[in-house]
Amino acid sequence: MFVHPQFDPVALSIGPLAVRWYGLMYLLGFFLFIVLGRYRIRHQPGGVFTREILDDALFYGVLGVILGGRLGHILFYEPAYYLQHPLEIFAIWQGGMSFHGGFLGVITAMAWLARKYKLPWLAVTDFIAPLVPLGLGAGRIGNFINGELWGRPTDVPWGMIFPYMDTLPRHPSQLYEFALEGLALFALVWLYSAKRRPLGAVSGVFMIGYGVFRSFCEFFREPDDGFLGIMTLGISMGQWLSLPMIVAGAALVYWAYQHNHYPKKIAPDSPHKHKNRN
Repeated sequence: MFVHPQFDPVALSIGPLAVRWYGLMYLLGFFLFIVLGRYRIRHQPGGVFTREILDDALFYGVLGVILGGRLGHILFYEPAYYLQHPLEIFAIWQGGMSFHGGFLGVITAMAWLARKYKLPWLAVTDFIAPLVPLGLGAGRIGNFINGELWGRPTDVPWGMIFPYMDTLPRHPSQLYEFALEGLALFALVWLYSAKRRPLGAVSGVFMIGYGVFRSFCEFFREPDDGFLGIMTLGISMGQWLSLPMIVAGAALVYWAYQHNHYPKKIAPDSPHKHKNRN
């Protein structure tokens, strides 16, 4: 049995400015997105992305993650609380981000990016899907440092006591999610995307993988106290939100192999001009 180290959530303080570990984990995720994206551009010549498009994808993606993730947490999990404390909607440094909301935000942002560069939307999501899981894993480490999203009580030898919660040993569910939603999902999607796949297939595999891994981890995670917690059939909110992802992902993979389309290639870092550049 272990005791949570109770890390100071503030990594660095400079006068009134506090840099929090949670925010640093998001920055790490964005950094990994660029590093992995440039690697894919270099080692997968003839794809639809250039460095210019990748940089724009990061900008749009950051907006989608932050706005969608925050709104998703507010609407899916704690609408009543934020109605009573509206100013805390903006306190994202304290945590409170929903993956499913962020996912919808990024999907919307990538649709805008695809329109800007006149690219197939699924070609854009297929490229970025393998770049996302390590960022998700970094976010789970941020959850662990903050001591939030702890697990359900357990008697397993690696159970962990979260003193600010109670004295019961609990699953360190943040680390389970780091291992599955971060590392395992990255390995799955990265290796699958190493070969050229039909349009939409990589995106579908990402959706299936995340939905399955998240649903599994939810069995060990303490249900949220806010809006809903455990719902119909003993299934948590996180599992209900993951179920459509699994179904949609499976349908997308089936559609991809039925149609067997491939996006038009662009030479990496070419001076290709887009009519709607601005």
